[in-house]
Amino acid sequence: MDAMVETLPLRAALVGNPNCGKTSLFNQLTGSRQKVANYAGVTVERKEGRLTTPAGRAVRLLDLPGAYSLEATSPDEAVTRDVCAGRYRGEAAPELLICVLDATNLRLHLRFGLEVCRLGRPTIIVLNMLDAAEKEGLKIDLPRLAAELGTPVVGVVAIRKNGAADLLALLDNPPVMPPVLREADGGDIHATVRRLLTECVTRPAVASEALEDRLDRWVLHPVWGLVILLALMFVMFQAVFSWAQPPMDAIESGMTAFGELIRSLLPAGLIRSLLVDGILAGAGTVVVFLPQILILFLWILVLEESGYLPRAAFLLDRVMASAGLSGRSFIPLLSSFACAVPGIMATRTIQNPRDRLVTILIAPLMTCSARLPVYALLISAFIPKRLVGGVFNQQGLVLFGLYMVGIGSGLAVAWAMKRREVTTEHPLLMELPAYRLPSLRDLVLGLWQRAVIFLSRVGTIIVTLSVLLWALSSFPAPPAGATGAPIDYSLAGRLGHLMLPLFAPIGFTWQICVALIPGLAAREVAVSALATVYAVGGSETDAASQLTPILSSQWSLATALSLLAWYVYAPQCFATLAVIRRETGGWKVVAQTAGYLFGLAYLASFLTWRIALALGWGPS
Repeated sequence: MDAMVETLPLRAALVGNPNCGKTSLFNQLTGSRQKVANYAGVTVERKEGRLTTPAGRAVRLLDLPGAYSLEATSPDEAVTRDVCAGRYRGEAAPELLICVLDATNLRLHLRFGLEVCRLGRPTIIVLNMLDAAEKEGLKIDLPRLAAELGTPVVGVVAIRKNGAADLLALLDNPPVMPPVLREADGGDIHATVRRLLTECVTRPAVASEALEDRLDRWVLHPVWGLVILLALMFVMFQAVFSWAQPPMDAIESGMTAFGELIRSLLPAGLIRSLLVDGILAGAGTVVVFLPQILILFLWILVLEESGYLPRAAFLLDRVMASAGLSGRSFIPLLSSFACAVPGIMATRTIQNPRDRLVTILIAPLMTCSARLPVYALLISAFIPKRLVGGVFNQQGLVLFGLYMVGIGSGLAVAWAMKRREVTTEHPLLMELPAYRLPSLRDLVLGLWQRAVIFLSRVGTIIVTLSVLLWALSSFPAPPAGATGAPIDYSLAGRLGHLMLPLFAPIGFTWQICVALIPGLAAREVAVSALATVYAVGGSETDAASQLTPILSSQWSLATALSLLAWYVYAPQCFATLAVIRRETGGWKVVAQTAGYLFGLAYLASFLTWRIALALGWGPS
């Protein structure tokens, strides 16, 4: 029995304040041996990984959500508190708590460390960013701090290779007894923090102006800070087109060659049509946009890892206040550029219930990465690839404009929702973390996880819907002697023509109507749906590589612009609506969100179509 117990992995949990480097330490320890899910019954993210200590001991490591206090004020903090205390829905408490503190900001982080120690569970205190603390001239007496807290204290540099070696060595023989605090302050946690800082931390007599202070003079400046933010966003969207083209061309060539290989190996018939026109044409047309999506995520990860995002939120607090929101809404809305689902989940950090609800309602207006394949396809087909002023990519300028329309619309909707309310202004108080170079390991892992999520969507949702649409587009077969395109006689063609009277006033074709239906499950599916429709009805050998010239020859610019306007607003994503229901606890907000977004989409497309016709951009 004892031997069996020894072979079981140690169950440990990482806890700490946001911005303490906890996730970097988790990535350092577990690498790619981690999985991401949600806690049962809530949308709080659960990250779990495995590692092996130098002595061969297996450890199952849980990365708990960041928390400022165990006196929970948000769902994230409630999960962290309950898991640490062993009160979360029957889940056993961790055998070891690893509390990560920022060594450069112990005045704030030590308070949370004391709360964790007072839980009465075996604990290790980890001081992260010890190298940065030394550069600032801070000298921390680790043995003295360990004696005061009654538990081991170890220093790490989570972003440095082998920077957690001392912690790994300690995990070979972790503490089994709870901390024994030296209570000399009458239980006053703030007094204890002040005493520990006095007794265990030595600061330089004369501190020179820190690099962070000099950078903040520019980054947080009310004018230049906004200029820097806009410049960063502008370069980000330029990069989506400029940097991604070579890998996109390589992927497209590979998919084309593979499709031709399958076509040459199989005889003509349903099986070949299913593989080439259904699966490959559907999946391949979406996979080609993976480089653009990963570049967008790379920028967001770099801004987050560098410590810039909280500063942008602070900087934009006054701008957000003009729309009736606070700077706390900025990070959830920026996260929605990657995907509205984590963006909506991130609104849990907004304490004001009304601000949180409005942020949830406008998050779908931020241009998520699922829209990027649609935007990229239409921009490539209808916007010439040339430089403006000899510097700026014209296609990137159009993409930037679409993002700005989404942002402006979101702020306008927020202002309209809150203009009749009498609100009390609350000052924005938030921690500004130290600037730091992003960890290459964290960036690679973040991009890898996003690529896996995207490709899994391609392999499940997109391929499934592409095959279903292929079947609808292939059956029934045209009657003998039919002169029209085969798809005109199929179920998909009939359905598209049935929808056409509703969408003809905004310039949509019946093929677009067909693509809108599977696109309700996920926006990017509309691209593969168009490829499937035109692969069946057209004569090209590879719809994935020929879709752009097909659209540019068969659609007018007015139609393309109308469809772009539709996708700025339309809530074509079941996952987004599902997470809104989970976060708000009912269908009422879901119905309100879908209703107003579909209404805006139709109105925007109608106006765009009419203006484009007036400018002579309609069908010739």
